[in-house]
Amino acid sequence: MARPSMAGRGPAAAGASPVRSAGARGSDPCPCGSGEAYCACCEPIHDGRPATTAEALMRSRYSAFALGDEDHIFRTWHPRTRPPGPYCHPGTQWLGLHIEEVVAGQPDDEAGIVEFTARYRAADGRGGIAVDELRERSRFVRRAGRWLYLEALPR
Repeated sequence: MARPSMAGRGPAAAGASPVRSAGARGSDPCPCGSGEAYCACCEPIHDGRPATTAEALMRSRYSAFALGDEDHIFRTWHPRTRPPGPYCHPGTQWLGLHIEEVVAGQPDDEAGIVEFTARYRAADGRGGIAVDELRERSRFVRRAGRWLYLEALPR
């Protein structure tokens, strides 16, 4: 099965919506799984407020993939490593995020690493649907006071 990628290495379908799709709103649970309401967690970051930590940016990017918010994914990807879009695969349903490890990436840091596992459901290439997971160790850097996703690190 082709694995969707939160780092732009995998396939992305043409025609993916460039705006946030219907989904989490206001007091709904945040797609990132923090336990907070969307309006108190990822929504302010999606609306342009800077993330305070690398983990907060990682969670907001996961939520953006889950909601189809291509603008947020584009804005939070370092221009040096950002591939051309589209970034969201409309046939992928993101099922959950688990943060495995966070190294640095705090409000006073300039860089950080977040390792995560993201579960998803997608077409299996044989006409069926399969559930799989993506595990990634991601590097984040701060540029002009804003956290940006830089790259996936080898594990």
